[in-house]
Amino acid sequence: MTKTKEKKKENISVASEIDRIEDRKSRCNDLLDRAEFRRRKEELTDEDSKLLEDEMTLMTERIQKYDHELEILRGENRRNMVLSVALLAISALFYYTFVY
Repeated sequence: MTKTKEKKKENISVASEIDRIEDRKSRCNDLLDRAEFRRRKEELTDEDSKLLEDEMTLMTERIQKYDHELEILRGENRRNMVLSVALLAISALFYYTFVY
């Protein structure tokens, strides 16, 4: 079962992975905003307040993790773009040198 997950992960492009993580980060931001709104507007018991603070801490940690993953993926995406442009330039150079 892990092999199928690894194969699926290999077939995912960097751009689609970036979109997926940005979507998850957006959902976490929405949940964090709702929790902050609830904390400000409702009168909570100490226990509810503690649970809400724990939830907000968890969401903040997830957002930071997603930011780190996005930074890595965007770096990989830039590297792939540079390689593509370099291959295009080399191909054009060979074309104009030998064919034209």
